[in-house]
Amino acid sequence: MQITETLSDGLKRELKVVIDAKELDDRLSARLDELKDKVRISGFRPGKVPVTHLRKVYGKSVMAEVLEQAIEETTSKALADRNERPASRPAIALPDSDKEDSFLDKVMNDGRDLEFTMSFEVLPKIPLTELKTISVEKPVAPVADEEIDKALDRIREGNLAYEAKDGAAEEGDRVTINFVGKIEGEPFEGGSAEGADLILGRRQFIPGFEEGLIGVKAGETRDVNVTFPEQYGAKHLAGKPAVFEVEVKEVAASKVPELNEEFAKTLGLDSLDKLKEVVREQISKDFNRASRQKAKRSLLDALDKAHHFELPGTLVENEFQAVWNEVTQQLERNKKSFEDEGTTEDKAKEEYRTLAERRVRLGLVLSEIGQANSIQVTDEEVRRAIMERARSYPGQERQVIEFYKNNPGAMLELRAPIFEEKVVDFALELVKIDEKPVSVEELFKPEEDEHEHEHVHGPHCNHDHDHDHGHGHHHHDHDHDHHHHDHDHSHDHAAEAGGTKGKK
Repeated sequence: MQITETLSDGLKRELKVVIDAKELDDRLSARLDELKDKVRISGFRPGKVPVTHLRKVYGKSVMAEVLEQAIEETTSKALADRNERPASRPAIALPDSDKEDSFLDKVMNDGRDLEFTMSFEVLPKIPLTELKTISVEKPVAPVADEEIDKALDRIREGNLAYEAKDGAAEEGDRVTINFVGKIEGEPFEGGSAEGADLILGRRQFIPGFEEGLIGVKAGETRDVNVTFPEQYGAKHLAGKPAVFEVEVKEVAASKVPELNEEFAKTLGLDSLDKLKEVVREQISKDFNRASRQKAKRSLLDALDKAHHFELPGTLVENEFQAVWNEVTQQLERNKKSFEDEGTTEDKAKEEYRTLAERRVRLGLVLSEIGQANSIQVTDEEVRRAIMERARSYPGQERQVIEFYKNNPGAMLELRAPIFEEKVVDFALELVKIDEKPVSVEELFKPEEDEHEHEHVHGPHCNHDHDHDHGHGHHHHDHDHDHHHHDHDHSHDHAAEAGGTKGKK
């Protein structure tokens, strides 16, 4: 094998590789010799097929495999010998690449050497800025009693109690009913129930059903006429008119429970003080997540500003194309144009290319920090991430686990954000943190430079790295990943503070 460097320009490299014909022929003969004990050809006993006959029958297809393997092995060896880290998989160019059959014939029959060129970009050397010299702003907000009270109110409203009443059913009331659904006078499967509870106004049933029960009283029987939606899941019912014969067993009005010891116990907690403690802890975690996310944004901004080096054009282009495809697809889905967004296509391209450059730069920097400090993602961390992902698909957990088990690429995608967060946590321990007291509204306020397209910038990780360093480029740049709260940060902590145990 002969390797000659034909281009070295900045990060760009091009190598000419020559593998002599004898080596290729030896590889072909060895492969055919392996096959003679496996193939079955009429007229020959197993294992007795002459290699010359195999060459005639399978030579071209086997040589194609030999060439592919030879190129893969020599490419890897060439990179290893040069001690270079490619930014992406090298591009391979064969002679007569547009005439593959002709090229194979020349290699097999004419004793032609295999010549090809491999083009790639190398990762730049990144002089890391000392983390201790970087300042990061971290907004913090105290968990005031007002926040606790708002959270408790939301929990109470999410755990309504119901008391039977004599009056007519109104929106928000719970009705307990028996019903039988009929189409053309005949009951249909799945159209009947007894003792069913239905909260009027929550639109849990097909359109028209709940509305038809407004005004009913306990003990009343009423026919409710509805029409199943055209897009109804059960096709044999879609679009058909039906009559539900409903017997009302009870009408109950909702009541917000009192905030007391008994209510706390319905949530599975020992006391009201314990409920308040749990709520405070949950809100504190929420605030800390928001503070950390803003600090991460500040850190990424600082790292971006502190590092200047040539970027591999291939990585930037891949990142830009991934972002641009999502942007244009989003516009198409929303039936909008760039002009509708107050910009032009050229300006948008310039903006998103700048974003792509930022993402690649930060991905390389984070990767370098991680490698320099031996930060690694453990198998246990990946296992926990897979289990967490699996829990997001109830009933399909096994399929999700098997998917990741059988797809190394998907596993790498899962490792990428874990690696990123570990590097960010490491960096935040070393940089200078400037805590800035802010209001709750400011803590959760989106960044000023966010705009309508920003939310489509998901992770674009398919840079096809062929080296251990590659996972660092799977940088998600969650600059715009903030929680868009409505400034009522007493989110429904009911589930976290005991869940729906108190619901009746």
